[in-house]
Amino acid sequence: MTRDTAATAGATAGSRRPRASRRIIRTTSLSAPYGLFGGIRHALARRWSTLSVSDVPRGVGSTAAALVLLASVGFGVVRGGHLPVISGVVIDACHRVANAAGFRIASVALAGNKHLTREEILAIAGVTGRSSLLFLDASAARRELMTNPWIADATVQKLYPQQLQITVREREAYALWQNQGRLSVIAVDGTVLQTYVAPRFANLPLVVGRGAETRAKDFLDELDRHPEVRELVRASVLVAERRWNLRLKSGIDVRLPEIDPGRALETVSALDREKKLLTRDIAAIDLRLPDRVTVQLSDAAAAARENVLKDKAGAKKKGGSA
Repeated sequence: MTRDTAATAGATAGSRRPRASRRIIRTTSLSAPYGLFGGIRHALARRWSTLSVSDVPRGVGSTAAALVLLASVGFGVVRGGHLPVISGVVIDACHRVANAAGFRIASVALAGNKHLTREEILAIAGVTGRSSLLFLDASAARRELMTNPWIADATVQKLYPQQLQITVREREAYALWQNQGRLSVIAVDGTVLQTYVAPRFANLPLVVGRGAETRAKDFLDELDRHPEVRELVRASVLVAERRWNLRLKSGIDVRLPEIDPGRALETVSALDREKKLLTRDIAAIDLRLPDRVTVQLSDAAAAARENVLKDKAGAKKKGGSA
């Protein structure tokens, strides 16, 4: 082989080796399972290594410190129970701004109240001299009104820019209820309206006993059918939540049956018309048995009767001896 031939062969071999090397590198980069992720990891590492403080935007540290301080204050407010105070201050500020803007409540139209005063209703609804129409929560005001036992229903309407309209439907006082020594005024559905008796409610019918407040209407309606008996009644007593007794103003107890007390009241009314039974000197009338009426004399009447019987017995003995 001549020198030129060897040189040519060497050049040819040299030119082929780089192509083979490039082909190997390309095949390796495509077939290696971690080649792509390795490149991303490498790029991120280079970026992190070249990151300097100058790359962080100005004010980030102050903002982060302010956020941490705000979070700490918020946690302290909630943890310490100061949230209602803070929210109250914010709400008052909102009302002041709205009032200054022309949304002050200039007039309140109130309708339907008989037992509650205007001041009481406004206080329950949370309406004060500082309240603005813009930030008054009408739904919340209605919910607060409905918590009062006197109010059966209520509506709250905002008439912009400065008028508030409140309409209530009140319950009526129906009877007095005595339970465990406590006297209350109740509505027809048994709702306790107030736990003291004002003079204007002193003449309401009195029901006594546990459960009597919810069963009063049905029984008092039945008693209304016999006005001559009801006029003599001082209290209607529910016994063991099962049956009623009547305590008359004269002190007589009328014991009614659990089943069909209306029939027993008819019997009592008839006996009173015919024999003036309810004005006699007796202690109790027992109608719990459907086929009989038992009358218990008072102590004085029983003693008088016993004396009469003794006198009759003595008279018979004297007559027999003669």
